[in-house]
Amino acid sequence: MPDIQQAEQVLHQVFGFKQFRPLQQDIIESILAKKDTLAIMPTGGGKSLCYQIPALLFDGLTIVVSPLISLMKDQVDKLTAYGISASYLNSSLSPEDYQSTLDDIRRNQLDLLYLAPETLLKRNILHLLSGLQVDCFAIDEAHCISEWGHDFRPEYRQLSEVKNRFTDAVYLGLTATATPRVQQDIADSLGLREANIYVASFDRKNLYLDIVNKNSPLDQTIRFLQKHEDQSGIIYCFSRRQVNELAEDLTANGFSALPYHAGLSETERMENQEAFIRDETDIIVATIAFGMGIDKPDVRFVIHYDMPKNIESYYQQIGRAGRDGLQSHCLFLFSYSDANKIRYFIDQKPLEEQKVAEQHLQQLMNFVETHKCRRIKLLDYFGETFEEENCGMCDICTGEAPEQVDITIPAQKFLSTMVRTDQRFGFHHIKDILVGSRRKDILYNHHDKLSTYGIGKEFSRKEWKQLYRELMKQDIIVRDIEHKSLKLAPKAVDILKGNKEVFGVIKEPDKKKTIKTSKTDIEALDYDRELFQLLREKRTELARKYSLPPYIIFEDTTLIEMAYYYPQSSQALLSIHGVGNKKHNSYGEDFLGVIHEYCKHHGLKERAKNAGKMAYPKKKTLSKNSRPFQVASLFKEGRSVNEIADTFGVKESTVISNLTKYVQAGYKLPADRIRETSSLKNSQFKEVQKAFEELGTSVLRPVYEATDQQVSYQEIRIVKLYYLLSDKESVH
Repeated sequence: MPDIQQAEQVLHQVFGFKQFRPLQQDIIESILAKKDTLAIMPTGGGKSLCYQIPALLFDGLTIVVSPLISLMKDQVDKLTAYGISASYLNSSLSPEDYQSTLDDIRRNQLDLLYLAPETLLKRNILHLLSGLQVDCFAIDEAHCISEWGHDFRPEYRQLSEVKNRFTDAVYLGLTATATPRVQQDIADSLGLREANIYVASFDRKNLYLDIVNKNSPLDQTIRFLQKHEDQSGIIYCFSRRQVNELAEDLTANGFSALPYHAGLSETERMENQEAFIRDETDIIVATIAFGMGIDKPDVRFVIHYDMPKNIESYYQQIGRAGRDGLQSHCLFLFSYSDANKIRYFIDQKPLEEQKVAEQHLQQLMNFVETHKCRRIKLLDYFGETFEEENCGMCDICTGEAPEQVDITIPAQKFLSTMVRTDQRFGFHHIKDILVGSRRKDILYNHHDKLSTYGIGKEFSRKEWKQLYRELMKQDIIVRDIEHKSLKLAPKAVDILKGNKEVFGVIKEPDKKKTIKTSKTDIEALDYDRELFQLLREKRTELARKYSLPPYIIFEDTTLIEMAYYYPQSSQALLSIHGVGNKKHNSYGEDFLGVIHEYCKHHGLKERAKNAGKMAYPKKKTLSKNSRPFQVASLFKEGRSVNEIADTFGVKESTVISNLTKYVQAGYKLPADRIRETSSLKNSQFKEVQKAFEELGTSVLRPVYEATDQQVSYQEIRIVKLYYLLSDKESVH
């Protein structure tokens, strides 16, 4: 039976990657041991390798079930570039190519075969596969099997029949978007009740999350695109008409943009997608409802021109950006009128479906309207706790968060009006009473005679809308799904009696200040921009020559490393991230020629690359006036964590967080003092250390779960700090 050592050889020699990403090794080991597995990993987290590597080690066929026909060709082209035997069967193939693929399957010439679920379930296909050795079924986009998911597809429910037919194969369910409830439904529906379940962090650290109020959407989009000139991006719209109009408007303003939606002919959709993948157009404008199977790693931005229906859709769509790990921008143009459009369509659904859809919309609204780090809300939705105080990669953390003020009096006015109208009306009616409207409904119900009529004229209609959202968000009022009226929640009684205050934001915040965002490790390399551009031009030339998307030859991350290390030999080139044997043999000479010529002209020498870790520059961002520096100074003077917490009036966890930032900036602390801070026994302490070694230090939740939730987060933070110190060189 193949083992993980063989898998590592494939990782290095075929794909050119130096090490597995978090959880990839565990998932691959599980698959190689023929243990059914469910993997929840974010888009861009490396899900594909989890079945592609075992496929190269198994004797038989690996079948990948995917609902995205448009993604299959892209995946197969990518694998072929690595020298892997892969193909697909779907309606886009000509009869001749379809028959040729069937012949390849019969002759056992394929390692991987991509199929849509409806294709796999055809009687002739099942009959053909039944005569072969099938070692693995990888069910991609597995959330489609769950009725609780955001993208339910009935044909996925029938895949359990396939499991009963191919009993010797191992089954792997993969998805990027699944709440705990959906995860359980996937496992049950696919018959994976005894499966190993792996849940990676949902945090895509390189995505900048930005939500702005939508006022002049076309102008806002054009200004944004001017700052991202010549970059690839996707813009999502609500309707086909909006897609067509926006694509035309952007083209008229000098941008390279094409539409993509289900109303176009299949030929036009394929042509537009190919143009985008091959960098022949910069921008694709698409409907939110249409699932685009784009695996393009260098998408630098995603714009939500209109509002998505729920958090899963939002997360899945922004996940198309930055798959290469480089920083990418996710802009969401938000308006309450868009929310009302979605609510209108919700109201057309059966009552039970309305409740689920309304709950999804409310959770999205909570994410939009939060005053805290956006990652806290986003990751909380997927059952993950974000531990950092400031992510440095969202509009809240890098801008001026709006100040919360006492809104008790206007809240009492709103709640009192609800009581005086017997809680029978919705927001607009309550608001119209408060601002003194003479609308027919107000006069007909004699609500112009109420004591609260016209007592809210100090606020605009927009500000009353914001206050209403605050009351909803803080669970002070609720909306009746069936009658659309507003009801008081238990909290409201204390507020009306004056026993409880309310704080929130109802006035529009000032324009955000511009602050630099944090860069990913590879972007922190001071690479040669001129050489990088020459390498991109060579890549484009080769892509046209071989009729391939440029990123299939080499991704930007690979070119950045080439432009930093200046590799001059085959051996040096093979040490670059993403350069495997096949790609080296196919394209190595071309890129070495460009690098050699450039270095000769500029008198540059090759930089040595350490095997394993890249030589990223040390971070030195702390000033002596910063809180982490002050906290560390007191700690080195001998003050305890508890004493320092009292000095600054903060929690002990905040002190540990500041000490961690100090160490991550490259500074040294006495590790033995950190160990003394922990109350864990040596065996527990070592257990948590081992968990950090296996799972990495970026997210604490997997470590918490690895200890069966028996070690507190505070103790885990202390061990993390000790772990970081144990392998850190002193730079000061």
